[in-house]
Amino acid sequence: MSFDPNVKIGVLGGGQLGRMMIQSAIDLNLEIKSMDPDPNAPCKSLATEFINGDIRDFNQVMAFGGTCDIITVEIENVNIEALEALEKLGKKVYPQPHALRTIKDKGIQKQFYLDHGIPTSEFVLTHSFEDIHKNTHLLPGVHKLRTEGYDGRGVQVIKTEDDIDKGFDKPSLIEKFVDYDKEISVIVARNATGEMTTYPVVELEYHPEANLVEFLFAPSSLSEDIRIEARELAKKVISSLNMVGLLAVEMFATKDGQVIVNECAPRTHNSGHQTIEGNVTSQFEQHLRAILNLPLGDTSIKGASVMINLLGEEGFTGTAKYEGLDEALQIEGLHVHLYGKKITKPFRKMGHVTLVGDDLDDLKTIARSVKESIKITA
Repeated sequence: MSFDPNVKIGVLGGGQLGRMMIQSAIDLNLEIKSMDPDPNAPCKSLATEFINGDIRDFNQVMAFGGTCDIITVEIENVNIEALEALEKLGKKVYPQPHALRTIKDKGIQKQFYLDHGIPTSEFVLTHSFEDIHKNTHLLPGVHKLRTEGYDGRGVQVIKTEDDIDKGFDKPSLIEKFVDYDKEISVIVARNATGEMTTYPVVELEYHPEANLVEFLFAPSSLSEDIRIEARELAKKVISSLNMVGLLAVEMFATKDGQVIVNECAPRTHNSGHQTIEGNVTSQFEQHLRAILNLPLGDTSIKGASVMINLLGEEGFTGTAKYEGLDEALQIEGLHVHLYGKKITKPFRKMGHVTLVGDDLDDLKTIARSVKESIKITA
């Protein structure tokens, strides 16, 4: 089968994930059409065609998808009914609408794990503060909005009954807190012929206030048995979803040696950014390979790597200024990715830095220094 670079690919969402997908698409001479509600979205300057539109509106998504051969997403908060209608019209929609519908609602997602024998934490669906009071046996726990939570928003740790009013008085779920050793992620890809491949396990370290990934470490220091189990579990999740595309499966490696699924994202993901420099095939190229039903790429790591999220500083909103970047760029093995966002806000993801080298411990030390030296202000 010959490769056709003239296939029309539409991406719903125009954020940094779409931007980095376009950067990989350029290498394959592919043209990407993007739609986003933000008129200055990061994809605007790189997309072959950019539509300023509402990705949650049925008619706008239908009009956008009608001009594409393949429709994909870089965010889950899209109009699934429109994608279902486009699929019925013969358009290729990856990930498929049924998978998006399952994952978009975290309550449905958690039930899906139970129904398919996928280990996950104990949980209860809630609709009000009163529901949390009825399930205090799950405390300390994590309260999550069922929909529309992202980048740390819509997630609240509730340690005791005194913290319940910090939660959400709307459809949510309360999960029992997991006594974990490490938070980890595995990215798995699957194409239409059923070929699957996983990336090596990475470890995540979160910002204590923003609930955002602050550092990512690769490769993981967990035992080989745990790493194999995590990669197989990721394959089970994407196979059970019968999904085509890229899936990021976030998990807990518990202190008693178990691996359980926390949640997943049906798209390229923050926990795979280091693959651009750190792995043979980046997650963005792999996603394109999967949705085009091409052979999946080699996921092997080239060496140790650390990814640092560059977040807007607290107390600053306005035109972004980058302090400390000149000094950071002098560091061997350091790569900077800025997302094209002109306006910074507290904890807004403005870019990331990847460090690659031979010794992970050395890279961790350098990474923490870089994190302190680069400040994004206004």
